[in-house]
Amino acid sequence: MPSPAVKPAERKRASRIADDKRFKIFCGSANKPLCEEVCKFLGVAMGETRLQRFSDGEIHFQLLENVRGADVFLVQPTSFPVDQHLVELLIMIDALKRASAGRITVVIPYYGYARQDRKDRPRVAISSKLVADLLQTAGANRALLVDLHAAQIQGFFNIPVDHLFASPVLVSHFREMNLPNLTVVSPDAGGVERARFFAQKINAPLAIVDKRRTDINVTEVMNVIGDVKGRTCLVLDDIIDTAGTLVKTAEALLEQGAAEVYACASHAVLSGPASERIAASRLKQVVVTNTIPLNEDAQKLGDKIKVLSIAGLLGRAIESIHMETSVSSLFS
Repeated sequence: MPSPAVKPAERKRASRIADDKRFKIFCGSANKPLCEEVCKFLGVAMGETRLQRFSDGEIHFQLLENVRGADVFLVQPTSFPVDQHLVELLIMIDALKRASAGRITVVIPYYGYARQDRKDRPRVAISSKLVADLLQTAGANRALLVDLHAAQIQGFFNIPVDHLFASPVLVSHFREMNLPNLTVVSPDAGGVERARFFAQKINAPLAIVDKRRTDINVTEVMNVIGDVKGRTCLVLDDIIDTAGTLVKTAEALLEQGAAEVYACASHAVLSGPASERIAASRLKQVVVTNTIPLNEDAQKLGDKIKVLSIAGLLGRAIESIHMETSVSSLFS
């Protein structure tokens, strides 16, 4: 079954950026379709590279065009396989640095290791800080990130960071759907601020599901805070990983009398049994963005999952950074 349709980028950009020879976009192997959409939006050609692997999996990367003094944007989410794509990104940054690129901006639609942002138990690593250090050591001069799991990760960088939110794309979609008696639901206390912002944008009430995490990727939903009886509920999160929390949240809402349950998230990690759980659940539909390409199992979900494109959002941010204009207008 073909993957769900992705909305095309909204429009091509003015020739002022397309004709700028000092502006270049390169792409890793993690999400080439998204990078192609961004390039189409901006009206520029993707930079030419050669990415190969030795028989043992070692990465060999080569730039096939001159980047001396150029303002370079490197698009690469660190999604599955996370370590492989992260090392690939570091090697590409190093190649750009050694080729005398003027400025290197890493565009990371999905920032892997973002969930390990603090010492929440003894003797664990703060991996998201380590990744930030690695990116800077490799030679990144700036970072453009989308919907970090924790906003304070920006403080792990000693270079400028632009933190975009996919909410404008998601809000626009659900406004068009015009779901009746809509209530926005945060699946945990940590996501309340995100859900409240979303609820305000679509003029809907807010509910919260109280949960207790018993282990990594294992949660137990406790109770629903707020009135959801007879309501259409929209569960909002930043990441859907194994979908355990999402499915349990949907069940808790339906047990409390919710009429229907939709879900949306920025990052469709969908690892392990996630697709199987979503397929077997009573969720009406799951809406995600294309920060991460859907895996094969998720593509088989058909109409139960819908993908929205953030290429226009990324394209406008990249243009603003290159033209040195404000990016803050894209945050709303």
